[in-house]
Amino acid sequence: MSRETIAVTGSTGQLGGRIALKLTALGVPLKLLVRDAARAPQLPGAEAAVAPYDDGPAVRKALDGVRTALMVSASEAPDRVAQHHTFVDAAAEAGVEHLVYISFAGAAPDATFTLARDHWATEQRIRERGLSATFLRDNLYADFLPHLAGADGVIRGPAGDGRVAAVAQDDIADAAVAVLGDPAAHAGKAYELTGPEALSLAEIAEILGARYHDETVEEAYESRAVYDAPRWQLDAWVSTYLAIAAGELATVTTHIADLTGHPPIGFPQLLRK
Repeated sequence: MSRETIAVTGSTGQLGGRIALKLTALGVPLKLLVRDAARAPQLPGAEAAVAPYDDGPAVRKALDGVRTALMVSASEAPDRVAQHHTFVDAAAEAGVEHLVYISFAGAAPDATFTLARDHWATEQRIRERGLSATFLRDNLYADFLPHLAGADGVIRGPAGDGRVAAVAQDDIADAAVAVLGDPAAHAGKAYELTGPEALSLAEIAEILGARYHDETVEEAYESRAVYDAPRWQLDAWVSTYLAIAAGELATVTTHIADLTGHPPIGFPQLLRK
């Protein structure tokens, strides 16, 4: 593991925070790019810099002299692609040599899951700017699966009998640390990070002691209307289940084990941690 400073975004979140902690434990100095300095984790050897994704000059300044950076995707928003493009452009202009981007499984312009298209657009921008990069395409977070069940203990969505190879955030963090420790060895590669098996929502519900109701698309939009969310957000929520139904999140890979040297944790085991 190199002792050069690594820039880390998203350190105030669940995944970025895990990665920052693991890097710090290895003695790696960090520059934490955050929106609010007061929320930056207090880690030994870490320096915080206020550099929101949509502030190109601030990002360029924060990344000046940094050779390797981790880009955790920004919070879901209608302008997320624009924010990502601003960050990528600034990273290229600052002279970043390698960018590790947290993408999504099956990122493609025609992906069923609408936000996977955002990730594809970001990957394309990174390629267009000529940055050496590694894409970590995460499946759904296994850590969030328990939150799919409503207060009535029912998971609702139009996923049919489709399966999802959900992956634990700790495993993603371990994979990211492995790549950041030797970025040149992973240049130009994309890894599909998954759990050890693909489960249907009915199986996930059974593990949780819940029940799965296979909604129609119309029912899915109707049941989520109570949240008064914008249409793009509703499309994202519903298309998550449609991507499962289409089999786009079912592929199981060995990439976690390949990168970390340990097998990924399964969903039942994660619940017992």
